[in-house]
Amino acid sequence: YIYILNVGLCLMSLFTALCEYDGKQYSMGESWMEQGCVQCTCLHPMGVGCCETVHRPVDFPPWCEVQVESLTCQVRLVMTSDPRLPCIPGEENNVDPRHGALNMKL
Repeated sequence: YIYILNVGLCLMSLFTALCEYDGKQYSMGESWMEQGCVQCTCLHPMGVGCCETVHRPVDFPPWCEVQVESLTCQVRLVMTSDPRLPCIPGEENNVDPRHGALNMKL
C-alpha cells in the first residue's frame, strides 16, 4: 500500500509482508516458532531462515540416545534399550564393552 501524505510525498506501508512461509506472511526481521523446536526468521530479500533451538549433546555412549520434548524443547539423554530410563554416561550400570577403553570382543 502507498499512502499519500501531501502532493508529491508518498510513504510505503510498514505493514507490507516481505516473506511468505507455510501460507502465512511475515515482515522483515519477524521471528516465529515452528513445530519441532525450530525458530524461523524473515530475512528479506534472502527468504526465510530456520534453525533448531535445542542444544543436542554430541558426545555420549552408543547405548544412549537423545530425546527432544516437542512442547517444551527440553532435551533428555535416555537408554536406547528402554527410553523410559535416563542414560548417565560413566555410571557403572550403563557400562557397555563397546564404548571407550573397554574395547572387548563379545
